[in-house]
Amino acid sequence: MAKKKRYLTATMADGYTKKIGPTSAPFTHYWRIVAHLRGGTTEVFWGHSKSIADATGKKTAAADAARQRDWQSFDFEIVELIES
Repeated sequence: MAKKKRYLTATMADGYTKKIGPTSAPFTHYWRIVAHLRGGTTEVFWGHSKSIADATGKKTAAADAARQRDWQSFDFEIVELIES
């Protein structure tokens, strides 16, 4: 029997909304990295995770990426996905 497909919504602190789906994957959290580059530009990286621990682990990876890619700074956010 196939798992029920559902839509998931993440709403970030700045009001940005990301809708994921339809999916049957057990995602619980959405994460976003906004990398501030030299010259005033930005790059955005995002994803979804099956647990808060998995999502939190991305912050360490972001810090490593910032050093390797010479980012000026970065913002890292995690929000819970809401079924919609």
